[in-house]
Amino acid sequence: MADFRAVKVACEGILSVLESNYSEDDFDNTLQFKVYRADDFVNPMTAGVSLFLYRIFINSSHRTPGGRLGPGGQRLQTRLPLDLHFLLTAWAKDASLQHTIAGWMMRTMEDTPILPSGLLNGLDPGVFQPDETLEITIGELKNDEMISIWSDMLEKKYQLSVPYVARNVRIESHRAEEGFAVRERRFGFDTQMEG
Repeated sequence: MADFRAVKVACEGILSVLESNYSEDDFDNTLQFKVYRADDFVNPMTAGVSLFLYRIFINSSHRTPGGRLGPGGQRLQTRLPLDLHFLLTAWAKDASLQHTIAGWMMRTMEDTPILPSGLLNGLDPGVFQPDETLEITIGELKNDEMISIWSDMLEKKYQLSVPYVARNVRIESHRAEEGFAVRERRFGFDTQMEG
């Protein structure tokens, strides 16, 4: 699938979808769209949406995909299938605006559950193959997990956030599989007939 820059491009691509669907007239406010690290929650934006990538897991529901053929015809090592777990957080000084942003954000994500490679490669050319897409689904976090993220990791009072998952991001290897080339094929067994 994609190269190692896929994690970065996936996060930026999700925010790009939100930003391209945003109209200042809908909010009477200027919104910002940013990828956040934990430190950024100390001085958050005034109004907008942040994406916080809090977990990357190996996708265990799909069989490990084999590698593509490299430029020299050799088979590359197996792809690394990842699930990217992230929070989209609605920011505003006013609760009504925060709720409006959250509703709009969720509707926009529901309207755009698949991100095509053209959009993703527009942010960083050549990361995704032309036939690849990125699937975004609503995530699931138990209350104690959400509280743990906000109290332990972010050391901040909870802000209205929605969990999402970018599923099965397959990162390709640039290394060829190790092994010996097959020089001849034999079928059957060598047996001696006793007479």
